[in-house]
Amino acid sequence: MEQAGSIFDDVDEARKARAIEEARADVAAGRVVPHAVVGPWLLKLADALERGEALPPAPHSGVPR
Repeated sequence: MEQAGSIFDDVDEARKARAIEEARADVAAGRVVPHAVVGPWLLKLADALERGEALPPAPHSGVPR
């Protein structure tokens, strides 16, 4: 029996290239969030999900797009 295809089998290479270009521009502009900020946020997110509470807002770099 043939295995069903994965959603990851069909890659839009142009879209992927644009996403990488955007990510590199964000890093160059300083639009990043340090691990020291993301780690604690992930713990709060996990706790909120487990308890069925409101989700905490995602951290932002503070640098406008």
